[in-house]
Amino acid sequence: MNKRINALLIGDNGVDVWHPLEPARQQLVQIIGESTNLTVTEDYDSLKELSRDEFDVVISYTDCWLRNLTTEQTAGLITFVAGGGGILVIHNGISLQRSSELAQMIGAKFITHPPYQILSYHGIEPTHPLLEGVPDFVMAEEPYVVEFDPFAPVKVFLEYEYHGRRYPAAWENGFGLGKIVYLQPGHDARSFEPEPFRQLIRNSVVYTAGSRPVTTAT
Repeated sequence: MNKRINALLIGDNGVDVWHPLEPARQQLVQIIGESTNLTVTEDYDSLKELSRDEFDVVISYTDCWLRNLTTEQTAGLITFVAGGGGILVIHNGISLQRSSELAQMIGAKFITHPPYQILSYHGIEPTHPLLEGVPDFVMAEEPYVVEFDPFAPVKVFLEYEYHGRRYPAAWENGFGLGKIVYLQPGHDARSFEPEPFRQLIRNSVVYTAGSRPVTTAT
């Protein structure tokens, strides 16, 4: 019997957020609940003293575009990942980029997005474990555009098509002993319904929480 994964899901609720946590939480319980103990919080101070004895992976669904993280919160998450913890960043979870240190760790920062629309997603590393059981798929989503950190060993494994061009939709990155995965879909509850994306989330939780070597760019 496989060991259950312990994950901390962090995000925001309230009328002033674009991507409330609760709908995503409900979906994630359905998607990974059979294999994962999911602790949910809106308290960013939970990041200050993250312990690998308590959590294997942090799932970021933060919507903190206009809020600065404290030095202690940033340091806690960096220490957790550098020490071997994982982080799965879903869609707006990249808003952790309010901290320049966390933007560097994730490997990219959000720049803009065209309107919500139907997008086609294409795996570009067919043998990658993160794409196991994940065929190409089509879904409605916000086409996030990002800018990569030139020094981060980022490896893109999924792209989306927009106006005849391909853009990064998911990547992995290594930081210290830990692993980072970013998934661009996740705007609202509907985003979590397509089975290929659900499988991608399952794979990402296992991958970031596990001990498989990170594949980095050369």
